[in-house]
Amino acid sequence: MNSELKKVLIITYYWPPAGGPGVQRWLKFAKYLPEFGIQPIVYVPENPTYPIIDSQLLEELPENTIVLKQKIFEPYQFAAFFSGNKTKKISSGIIPNKKKQSFIDRFLLWIRGNLFVPDARFLWVNPSVKYLEKYIADHNIDTIITSGPPHSLHLIGLKLRNKLNLTWLADFRDPWTTIGYHKELKLSKFAAQKHKELELKVLNNANTIIVTSPSTKIEFQQITKRPVEVITNGFDDENTDVQTLDSRFSLAHIGSFLSERNPLILWESLSEILNEIPDFKNYFELKLIGTISQEIFDTIDSFGLTGYVNNIGYIPHSEAIEQQKKSQILLLIEINSENTKSIIPGKLFEYMISERPIIAIGPEGSDFATIIKKTNTGIFVNYNQKQQLKNEIVKYYFLYLDGILKSDPVNVQDYSRKRLTEKLSKLILKRNPIMKNDSL
Repeated sequence: MNSELKKVLIITYYWPPAGGPGVQRWLKFAKYLPEFGIQPIVYVPENPTYPIIDSQLLEELPENTIVLKQKIFEPYQFAAFFSGNKTKKISSGIIPNKKKQSFIDRFLLWIRGNLFVPDARFLWVNPSVKYLEKYIADHNIDTIITSGPPHSLHLIGLKLRNKLNLTWLADFRDPWTTIGYHKELKLSKFAAQKHKELELKVLNNANTIIVTSPSTKIEFQQITKRPVEVITNGFDDENTDVQTLDSRFSLAHIGSFLSERNPLILWESLSEILNEIPDFKNYFELKLIGTISQEIFDTIDSFGLTGYVNNIGYIPHSEAIEQQKKSQILLLIEINSENTKSIIPGKLFEYMISERPIIAIGPEGSDFATIIKKTNTGIFVNYNQKQQLKNEIVKYYFLYLDGILKSDPVNVQDYSRKRLTEKLSKLILKRNPIMKNDSL
């Protein structure tokens, strides 16, 4: 370890070989932090239950990063004996539609919401505190970062700060009690209140709160006086070759496609375009890459679109990057809810540098709509703008036929991983005053 670098302990759950967007944020921060005078020491579970595995990410591990591992017991490991597939889906955030939930679905959701507070990794908190308390003292560490979800990891930070009076940065990749799926967990009044209390303790005891969107900053500023900083997710320079574009007019959705994200206006628009433009059927392809809810497939089928689907499934991150550079159009879909306006999907930033136009659908006032407009990387419509969506698809289709379909991004470097890491480094190196811990 370079003794000249400032040491920072990063406590996170998702780390290679975990796949999905949750792992990318801190993997990339760890990659660039040494360039700004900071030595990352990453603490992760030794035997986690990852719903998605991407072993290729192991090749991206920064050489000089120190990784500490301790065993974790997760109730999901036990629940999987009874219903492994359902448990895995709930663990990855795929919650069955209310109308189609079986007794086992409802039972698992009730357990997840009421017995696992704040989440199924809560049993890792106390063993981690015991181990890290000694490690921090032995290695002269004065700054820690916790990243959630899972928000149990913030409780590790809370207890360590109380014991050692460290500088603590709490990173929220997603909100806590206002995240979209929270209301689906069948919370009792007691459990809902417990979530609120724990959230408030974290927000009022961390030295700095880091969030990924302006709306989450506004939300948290209403309940804490601690400083809240926005550091979005971003893109890394990918070493993939220039890709030959798909010969078909491919609309590609890359990433998890949850039941609640089901964009009826998209399926309706595509179905109507197929009927209105005779040749469209000869070129159209719908590419689905990632974990897809069965309800999405069922809805696509109900609109007569199944024959146009290319269901690629989950693929390693490097291959996903190649696919998005090959696709004619990139789809970005967010749940139509007030609670999802603050969600900025991590894949947006990789989409932005693919030079492929983005069609984004989400609730009015979404934070990611502002980014798409600022960077000139595509179009955004809300769920009441079906005619505008149809018009945009048709416009892109004729540009495709003319061989001139592409995007012309601007201002995208603001979202490079390296520039975002520089912003993070300034927070880490900032001399925080000793702050009195609020009531724990």
